[in-house]
Amino acid sequence: MLRAYGPDCDGSVITAEGRIPATATWIDLEEPTAQEEQLVERSLGFAVPTREDMVEIEPSSRLYERDGALVMTVSVLFGVQEGHPQSEPISFVLKGSKLVTVRYVTPKPWLAFSREARSEVPLVKDATTALTRLFDAIVDRLADELEDAAVEIERLSHRTFRGDDVERIPTKQLEQVLRRIGQVQTLIAKIRITAVSTARALSFLAASDRLHGPECARTRDLIASLSTDVAALIDHSAFQSSQLTFLLDASLGLISIEQNAAMKLFSWVAVIFLPPTLIAGIFGMNFVHMPELDEVWGYPMSLALMLVSAVLPLWILKRRGWI
Repeated sequence: MLRAYGPDCDGSVITAEGRIPATATWIDLEEPTAQEEQLVERSLGFAVPTREDMVEIEPSSRLYERDGALVMTVSVLFGVQEGHPQSEPISFVLKGSKLVTVRYVTPKPWLAFSREARSEVPLVKDATTALTRLFDAIVDRLADELEDAAVEIERLSHRTFRGDDVERIPTKQLEQVLRRIGQVQTLIAKIRITAVSTARALSFLAASDRLHGPECARTRDLIASLSTDVAALIDHSAFQSSQLTFLLDASLGLISIEQNAAMKLFSWVAVIFLPPTLIAGIFGMNFVHMPELDEVWGYPMSLALMLVSAVLPLWILKRRGWI
């Protein structure tokens, strides 16, 4: 799908047989066909990155300048609302007066910015402005996701370290906490991937000769501000990741305590019932010469011995504070 934004461009779909308006400043390619790519390449005079080019991970394949065009491929977060956060590459090609984006997913900031671009033309008055505003939307979305993650981490912390000293947290609930910790950790990892990728693209863009003119001073200030914000997000994501690691260790420790408590209970039971079992085994032997079996008090005595042998270890354990 091919859309064009800019002065006198409202983001309408352009067919492969049509033509791109000369006033278009942002050309958005979503899952492009070969015909749509060819149409854009004729208008741009430059080959847009293919799907195979976009998945390359080395920086030299993601950030480069060729034939007067800046090419930046950024891993962008998407799929958070669906419960499956992922990061997919989106390519930005800045050449002349046009910005071309090539993508195979539609992240939330993309939807929000494209809606604003239709109603607020100054956002896409030129290619550089459209590019920086897109990065701004991506960074804002990352900040929102980190804020939501912070709320979830606080809730998990409360569930793990609630102030009830009497009631223990059931093991099943702790297992649910472990699964949720894993989900939040995955989200933060994807956020960090997007933040680091965006920071590299912003640094590459700031160092470009395209922004060295005096007319680009405001754009340079915006890029510097975005770089500062992204650096703060990276630091904050590292802090949240360390919080989750602590919660993970604490949850595993509590599960271990619960398991040890269960094993301790079985040990108490064994200590209490082992001596009576021994006594019952002795008096249950089929020897001919066992004087107690012929006495009237033999049976009550064996019962009394069993009771004493069960109570005495329990009393000793409590006295020593082991139970």
